[in-house]
Amino acid sequence: QVQLVESGGGSVQPGGSLRLSCVASGISFNYYIIGWFRQAPGKEREGVSCFSGDDGSTYYAESVRGRFTISRGTAKNMAYLQMNNLKPEDTAVYYCARVPLNYTVQSMCTMRGESWYHRWGQGTQVTVSS
Repeated sequence: QVQLVESGGGSVQPGGSLRLSCVASGISFNYYIIGWFRQAPGKEREGVSCFSGDDGSTYYAESVRGRFTISRGTAKNMAYLQMNNLKPEDTAVYYCARVPLNYTVQSMCTMRGESWYHRWGQGTQVTVSS
């Protein structure tokens, strides 16, 4: 099965920035909804931002709107999450996921928990602390 691999996490101070990357081998994101999710300690996994590889539509969780930007790389199997003005509450493990185009960006991004998706990768840790 095609796995998505996340990278780019790290430790930053509040107000700092990070760019996360998501790469898959053997598929094109043109045919999927791609989403970034995160899970903080003791909390449920939640959607952060999603985009459609078909029509380019995007969705952002209210908590990150205006600070995070999702994008696709020039390579059709890359996606990014630019995170600016990071806050301590953004601390979490971040994951990317893909679903078929019968989802919408909103329906994917409002999924919660882990059980609805069976291809989670290792994720990448983001820590925001002074």
